[in-house]
Formats: sequence, structure tokens, C-alpha cells
Amino acid sequence: MRQTTIMRTIECTGIGLHSGKKVKLSLRPAAENSGIVFHVSGPDGKREITPVPEAVIATGLATTLGKDGAAVSTVEHLLAALRGLGIDNVHVDAHGGEIPIMDGSAAPFVMLLSEAGIRPQSAPRKVLRIAREINFAQGDKRIKAEPYPGFYVDYSIDFPHPSIGKQRLALDLTPRSFSRVAKARTFGFLRDVEMLKERGLALGGSLENAVVLDERGVLNKEGLRHSDEFVRHKLLDFIGDMAMLPLPLQGRFTVSCSGHALNNEFLRHITAAVSPYLEEVQLEEGRAFAPRAPRPQPVGVDILPAHACAS
Repeated sequence: MRQTTIMRTIECTGIGLHSGKKVKLSLRPAAENSGIVFHVSGPDGKREITPVPEAVIATGLATTLGKDGAAVSTVEHLLAALRGLGIDNVHVDAHGGEIPIMDGSAAPFVMLLSEAGIRPQSAPRKVLRIAREINFAQGDKRIKAEPYPGFYVDYSIDFPHPSIGKQRLALDLTPRSFSRVAKARTFGFLRDVEMLKERGLALGGSLENAVVLDERGVLNKEGLRHSDEFVRHKLLDFIGDMAMLPLPLQGRFTVSCSGHALNNEFLRHITAAVSPYLEEVQLEEGRAFAPRAPRPQPVGVDILPAHACAS
């Protein structure tokens, strides 16, 4: 299996979720083994930021990458689209400090990338694969990861709201199956949106780019795109957050009630210097070659301080 990049440069503009201002995004082809590279302007000029767990500087409302004073927020939907379509190498030019929120889903980015075209490269694809089982938990939030030659997610949520409740979705990620979650929009509660805007946050949030709920139900006139759009979006976010690595991640993940913060803490844990949880695998035609064997260890269970599931 070979690495891929896009065929040509493509651009779009939109509204930033945080600032409410117009922001611009450009995607350019990248050479083999480049990975995904963000080019972001800061007070001292442009900075290159490669998505790694330590580059995540904020997880409130969305995931934000930062380096040396330069930062770009709301990266998870774009990263989910890149991973969902199997794109390994691309340059991302972010103008305005945010990736456009678009309609609150990954679908516009899928359309943008499809319009740019995807081409194979000569180098074989390399991935990071879960080498042994781990249970990572924080109160009711939990991520269980197991070895698997692909990216499989079984995601469950439980919100005490009549329009959400308990929802569950399982997905074996491929460019074809990604369409099941790509159109699912971000969601939030009216009381939280009003509070955030009073604090000068989420100024770009609206019914045009999010599903908003009051105490009784969904406020969007068009309703939901799927009856289980909420769990589909949480799974979409998980795909994007797991893309905060220099190589695609492979494994079987059972996730309950997680969010951006725990997703990042999980990645930081499994990529720690002494971590036995990952192995680098080179994918060749018809088989996978693992250059490093995982160290034998008992199943790990990591418990973090608890806080509310629905946050």
C-alpha cells in the first residue's frame, strides 16, 4: 500500500468558530514521508506545525495546535477528512488562526479534497499500530484500544437529553465507510452557546454550522441529518483527534463518552518515551511488515481523575 497526496492546490474561505471572522484555508500537495504539515502565522513569522499530541495546546470547543506563539484551532474535522480519505502527505496553509468551521462537519473538506484529486506516491505507507491492549479511563469516559490491522471504532454516548440519550455506532474506517460520519455536524446546548458568546467565545457558532439544542429538542429548522447524528459526530471527532500523530494510527477502539481532552491525554500516554503500546508498521502490497516487535507487557489500565461524562 503506497502513500498518497493531493493532485493540486485548492483553497476555500469560511467563518472561524472562535473569532466569527473570515478565515482562509489552502491545501497543497506534499512530498513522500512529509506527513500533514500546518503552516501558521505567528508574531514572529510563519511556523510549521506537525500534528503530534504535544502540539495540542487547547481542547475547549475544538482542538487547537500551537508552536512558538503560532496557533490554529478547529483542526479536527479537516484531519478527520484527511485520515478518512487515506491522504498521507499534505501542506495545510491556515490564514486567520482557524480552520473554517464550514457547516460543522467534515463533508465540505471531503468535497474539497475530492475536487483536488488524490494520487498515489512511490513510497510505502507506514502506520503506528496499537501493540497491546490498554484501557484508559477518566470517570465515565473510557478508551479501550487493542491491536487491529485497520482503524475500527465502537463509540457510545449517553447524554441526559430527550433528543440524544444513549447512542452507539461502530465503524471500520475506509474511504467508503467514512461517508457514514462525514456529514455529521458538531452540536451544543443553547445555554452553553449563550454563555460562551457572553465571554467572547464561539462568536462564529450558529445554526448554520452546528446542531443546537434547548431543553426540549433540536432548534435547527431542518432537523437532524441522521437520527444518531450526535454519536456520528463524536466518532468523527475521535478520528480527527487520533490523527494528531506523525503517521496514521491503527487499532480497534472501544470508546465511551470521550472528548477532545481525554483523546489527547490518551495519545500522550501511548506515545510516551517508555510506552510499549505502539509499533511502527510498514504496509506493503498484500501484507504488513513490522520493523519493531512490541515489548511483552501485561494489559495496562490507566485511571485518571474523574469528571462529568457529558462535558
